[in-house]
Amino acid sequence: MRFTVTQNMTLDGRIEMLDDWFDPTLQDEELTAAMREHSERESHLVLGRQTFEDFRGYWPKQADDTTGVAEHLNTVEKLVVTSSTDDLHWQNSRSVGSDPVATVRELRETPGDLAGATGSIRVVHALAEADVVDEYHLLVYPVWQGRGRGLFRDDLAAPKLRLKWTKAFESGVVWNAYDVTRRV
Repeated sequence: MRFTVTQNMTLDGRIEMLDDWFDPTLQDEELTAAMREHSERESHLVLGRQTFEDFRGYWPKQADDTTGVAEHLNTVEKLVVTSSTDDLHWQNSRSVGSDPVATVRELRETPGDLAGATGSIRVVHALAEADVVDEYHLLVYPVWQGRGRGLFRDDLAAPKLRLKWTKAFESGVVWNAYDVTRRV
């Protein structure tokens, strides 16, 4: 199974949403369709505890969601990076302990199409550092935030990426998909 990190980010490379620049319910129809197609291939989603709680507090309540995000998040197997053994109170959710790298290594050995992570900055940083990500899907929004954490930690050698494809949408969002080739 390939492991993909999908992140929404600003033009200045920030994935930490400190300002109000991202709203998945306001995406154009073509972007929504592309995201839905990507999500349909995803059988597992690795999430940090904070991102999981943010998602759980919002998406299950979206009965009239036309983006498909609520449906996907309600059905995909959510692997939550947390050492807590508390019930996560959302269907198809389970704790995988505090080591996201071991979880992803196990997923990559599992038959299937795609597993992924989104949001979850500390988790994504750990996965990038361990070099266990196969693809990065970066949705770049036409916004400059000027602060906040980026996709890669400043002290980490970035992976060598090869552009697979790019697609621009009417909303101004540009989706870039990259294969990881090796570290630079």
